[in-house]
Amino acid sequence: MATQGKIVFVTVGTTSFDALIEEISSDKTLTILKRLGYSKVILQIGRGNIEPQQINQPDFCLEAYRYKDSIAEDIYNADLVISHAGAGSCLETLGARKPLLVVINELLMGNHQLELADQLCKDEHLFHTTPSKLAHDLETMDFSLLKPFPPCDPSNFSSFLDKALGVS
Repeated sequence: MATQGKIVFVTVGTTSFDALIEEISSDKTLTILKRLGYSKVILQIGRGNIEPQQINQPDFCLEAYRYKDSIAEDIYNADLVISHAGAGSCLETLGARKPLLVVINELLMGNHQLELADQLCKDEHLFHTTPSKLAHDLETMDFSLLKPFPPCDPSNFSSFLDKALGVS
């Protein structure tokens, strides 16, 4: 089991997002993650059809599970979180002050998830990409440039949602 290096946590929430799971567990993307100093990848794969092969080597491991009651510990232990664009996953990660890369499900384009990710990206709290660009973007994005998300205040959250959804 890998004991040194950084941890990537990937979550798709309760949905199915096989394109993300397939891309993150590809040899190409895993090679990039290793080169970037990551030694452990934890995948929360939801109800998708893709079940990646577990890897348990001295210098690298990949683990996958479908669901847990809470992913808070995985987020807390991660050096990088890669997530679908679900509001809950994004806000839990940003609240934990972890660097976040949101992967947009191109099959769901035009929904509130894209709007939320776009606004959070414009505000420099996260980066976003698509499955086809994930490997390239992991190599080129500088997560140290991201700004911390403000502490939770219900009025700030509702104002943010209004802004993201174009209500105000």
